[in-house]
Amino acid sequence: MRFATLAPAPTLAGLFPSLHGLRRATAAGGLACCAGLAAAAPADAAMEEVFVTATARPEARSRIAGTTQTIDREAIERSSARSVTDLLAENAVGFLSEWTAAQTSMNLRGASTDGQGRDFRSQVLVLVNGRRAGTANLSKLSPSDVERIEIVRGPSSVIYGSQAMGGVVNIIMKTGATAPGTRAQVSAGSWDLWRTDAQTAGASDRFDWYVGVSGGGRDDYESGKGGTRMDNTAWKRRGASGAFGWQLHELHRVELQLRTDGIYNAGFRGSGANVYSRDNRSNRSLDLTYEGALPGQRLSWLAHLYSFADIDEFNWASPVIRSGNSAVPGTSLDYNHRQLDATGLRFQPRLRLSQTNDLLMGFDWERSKLRSDRFRVAMPGGPSGQVAPYDNNQTEQVHALYLEDAQTLFDDRLTLRAGLRKTWGTTRFDDTPNLALAQRSTRDYDNHTWSAGATWKATQQLTLRAAASTGFRAPTATELASDFTAVGGGRTFGNPNLKPESSRQIEVGATLQQPGWRLDTALFQNTISDRIITVSRGPTTNTSDYANNAADIVARGLEMQADWDLARALDLTGHQLKAWAGGYYHFSMRDKGAAASANTDKVQRMYRYEASAGVRYGRGGGRLQGDWSLQLSTLLRGPMWYDTEEALLIPQGEPSSTFIHRKGAFTVWNLRADYRVAPGVKLFAAVNNLFDINRHPIFIALDRAPCIANPAYQNGGCGTSMAGRELVVGLQAEF
Repeated sequence: MRFATLAPAPTLAGLFPSLHGLRRATAAGGLACCAGLAAAAPADAAMEEVFVTATARPEARSRIAGTTQTIDREAIERSSARSVTDLLAENAVGFLSEWTAAQTSMNLRGASTDGQGRDFRSQVLVLVNGRRAGTANLSKLSPSDVERIEIVRGPSSVIYGSQAMGGVVNIIMKTGATAPGTRAQVSAGSWDLWRTDAQTAGASDRFDWYVGVSGGGRDDYESGKGGTRMDNTAWKRRGASGAFGWQLHELHRVELQLRTDGIYNAGFRGSGANVYSRDNRSNRSLDLTYEGALPGQRLSWLAHLYSFADIDEFNWASPVIRSGNSAVPGTSLDYNHRQLDATGLRFQPRLRLSQTNDLLMGFDWERSKLRSDRFRVAMPGGPSGQVAPYDNNQTEQVHALYLEDAQTLFDDRLTLRAGLRKTWGTTRFDDTPNLALAQRSTRDYDNHTWSAGATWKATQQLTLRAAASTGFRAPTATELASDFTAVGGGRTFGNPNLKPESSRQIEVGATLQQPGWRLDTALFQNTISDRIITVSRGPTTNTSDYANNAADIVARGLEMQADWDLARALDLTGHQLKAWAGGYYHFSMRDKGAAASANTDKVQRMYRYEASAGVRYGRGGGRLQGDWSLQLSTLLRGPMWYDTEEALLIPQGEPSSTFIHRKGAFTVWNLRADYRVAPGVKLFAAVNNLFDINRHPIFIALDRAPCIANPAYQNGGCGTSMAGRELVVGLQAEF
């Protein structure tokens, strides 16, 4: 959680007359026009990091009314993360379930993503370069070609529409303007880990380009103390990214980006410690953007045309499945293929009405098509025939109009902003394999969301802020009209009368900043209404229905981020000494819709508290022969409540099958060192899970003896723990 000190450019013309300006602009946020509020930034804004995602244009963070967080390139390069999930976990962004190396669900301020990564069911919106990524599963995305990650906490539906209920995670990719030069890296580690990536980029006054490739893999890992080898945890990863930028004029730029990323042959143990199921998950996209402005820059604009395909291929098998309270023969193959294809357009003109007023207007349009297929092969005595896939086929078309106005007062010390969005959508339920009785149907919806906020620069060092905002998520065709059977045998039916989910938030915060250090705090309340849940038809059945929960989730908490350049403060010339910390505490996380018979009303799959911290010490600036650094970081994952899907022994594992478990807090320590053997060559080594703890973010039945999972329902394993102590060594060369 490190905070860069990027200087915002004063005008678009100041950004783009040369390659130097181009690099500064893209590093400051890219893919957004830079006229407007940046022109009115105070002189001391040069000390501040520029942020894009919250307002869809580069702004100094002190002018943003919401709470933001950045994982910059330095943090990414000094991390051993193998996926975006790992990066977010290391920086205590929110609860991350990490079911497998290929699957993650996330909770941010009480809002969550779907456990299987189904994009339209997410309450936290994942973006790539400012547009919808098409997946809620961060584990399929690699950090290799990522320039930085920006996180906005709380609803952001005015700018981004459906799904931005709990927050936004925006993955900003590298370009030739932000990552010039050539670099190659290779590393190896425990359990036959290997990873390699290479990138090359260049630029002239008119053109810039970037090409990056990456790959990696690991065999089955061993869990921590007291554990064994975890069968079916291996994976392979590969990806590539390319970008081409053309500076047509000092006020006009065109950029094309193509990328593909994915994780393959990844073991999916799941809640039953399954050793047979494996996943292939990928995401690919094309982005074409045009940024421009009229002379004088009173009017500027961004046009963004994009297309993406998100593909999940499940090669699953469950020889044993659960039927009621009995274990019965299951499947030797349960193959699922899900593909989401979408094409969209974002057009955002900006009008600088005066030196102190900036108006962003926007039009969004997207059409998507979701197609799924499924094929089962039963064990002897197992389920006969074929069943519908996990997701009903649907076609979605959505468009929206929105605006956000920002006005500065009192010599730019006070910034007031407010926004409004109107979204219209159509969800069409299409023919779905093995769902013969279903009828084609179309469901229209519309929704309006709003936001309002203010920032006050009380002193040169202290900025105060306050904000309120709303968000929503439209029901999917699956939720409206489903009839699917899960791999474990459970059956779920849709509900055509579902209402959209909604959220509303209020927050206040403060930032204290001086040269060399920054402290940010926030208090918030986020309320989530009309949640779409599944309701069981009875304790002796394995059947449920989708429904809106009449009661709310209410999350209240305190968040903090801090960063210190201690070498600068202590005047340690020739030394590096930096420290950082961040985290949150939820003093209220109540599910008002919890069953009266439940043993807690805590929101499930949400940490009570979480914190990350680290310190790095080194000699030299890191670019000369003999420079070295040593970094120690830690992640505290606080208690979490969960009515697990695991089949546990009663009473050894849980007193009843509906018992909501409280998983205790645990801490993971990581160590990393690097040494520059030549100006362009660096050696590095890391130890992850330094103390070899045997824990897991979500599973109750760990890889320990005695195993508390019910052996009657297991499919080859018994309990799952995260990886134990891991060693990594590598070499990086720059040309």
